[in-house]
Amino acid sequence: MMVKSKGPVWHKKQKDIGVIPKNLRGVDRDGTWSFSMADRWVYGHGTFCIAAHEIPVLGMFIHMKNSSNEAKVMGQKIRRFTGLVENVCMDSKADDMALEYSLKQFSKINLITSPRKGMNKSSKRKLFVKRMRNKVLRKIYKKRSVTVEPVQGLMADMFSLDKCWMRGEKNNRWIFAAMGITVQMAQLDAWKMGKSVWKIKDEVLGL
Repeated sequence: MMVKSKGPVWHKKQKDIGVIPKNLRGVDRDGTWSFSMADRWVYGHGTFCIAAHEIPVLGMFIHMKNSSNEAKVMGQKIRRFTGLVENVCMDSKADDMALEYSLKQFSKINLITSPRKGMNKSSKRKLFVKRMRNKVLRKIYKKRSVTVEPVQGLMADMFSLDKCWMRGEKNNRWIFAAMGITVQMAQLDAWKMGKSVWKIKDEVLGL
């Protein structure tokens, strides 16, 4: 998820050469640019989120550079769940044969993703696409829309994350981590008491 930086936008051409216009005050120097079809170009910080499929609870919520490769971040972070996770799902950003092989070989985790179109030219690539289109895997992947994706929306809504609360990578790194841990604690309590793991806003924010 991309979160706009607190303060004004530092245009890419000027940021690339390290020039801050004289009239630009309070700019977040650690913000970076990234693009998505939903949000278009955003100058700010990124959040990395992992959520469980069977029980829609937060597994991880941390800061990452807005310009970072999400699939690479996932490949690094999911390894700590080796032995606990059998499958990991991610959209077409994770359409990477090397990543699939690495996760399977070293962590025994199956990557399930949505292959990009027009990329199935080699024999290895065709086998990869065939695996991803397996009916069983597609059924697992489809759960993202009703479990994983809403969890990220829950975080954005609960903390009003249309814009960062603070400037700087150092500040946002700890505050995003604190948000994640707080939600995990509230969801664990709700789950133990048989309550909804979605309706936790009052507990998290102390309302």
